[in-house]
Amino acid sequence: MAATHRNDPAIYERIAAELRAAIDSGELGPGARVPGEDELMAKYNVARETARKALAVLKAEGLVFAKQGARGGTFVREFRPLLRDGIKRLSARQWGSGRSIWEIDLDGRPKTEDVTVTIEDAPSWVARVLELDPPARVCVRSRRYVVEDKPVMLATSYLPADLVAGSRIMEVDTGDGGIYARLKELGHEPKHFREDIRARMPRPEEAERLRLHPGTPVVVIVRTAYTEDGHAVEVNEMTLDAWAYVLRYEFDS
Repeated sequence: MAATHRNDPAIYERIAAELRAAIDSGELGPGARVPGEDELMAKYNVARETARKALAVLKAEGLVFAKQGARGGTFVREFRPLLRDGIKRLSARQWGSGRSIWEIDLDGRPKTEDVTVTIEDAPSWVARVLELDPPARVCVRSRRYVVEDKPVMLATSYLPADLVAGSRIMEVDTGDGGIYARLKELGHEPKHFREDIRARMPRPEEAERLRLHPGTPVVVIVRTAYTEDGHAVEVNEMTLDAWAYVLRYEFDS
């Protein structure tokens, strides 16, 4: 007599919950192979569609990814998320001492950076924030950050072109302390920062450049740097792989 497979809509959620618990506990560690559809069908006596839905839940949550080929299957993600301390990394004690604000995030892990520097017309929203009269020209610094061979963030900084003309901000390597140290040398030291944060699904180009697994959202952070007199001198739009980051903001009451 043929086996009867259960196809109860609630079952796939329970299977996903048990697999999730195994991942959270470390029973299924980073890089471990997750039981496939056939194994789940046999263990839980469910239809293939139910097993597939259970794995789809974990993929949508970013806990696992599918690998094709002879050694294919479903595996637990391996990358250890970066801890981004939004307050400490922007402290003048960090960039003012010649250190990169990235040093705090990396915790000694290797990083590479793809950088392009251009002069372009300011997007209308950037011109409004920087209080530039159109047609305004801005220095555009576009970067892609890769940690341990994993693209983690796209970032585009906009600075008034006439403000940074002839400075190292126009070069790929801005030197010790980065953009903020150079702005200080130009007499426009950032004294106040504002970050606006939102989450959304990635655009196709972002998903490709960040090598995102299906179902992975991004976190978009728009940071504005202000001088002591409240004048905006930089706008930085950052697109983060949401799975690759933990965002921390620690402050006193």
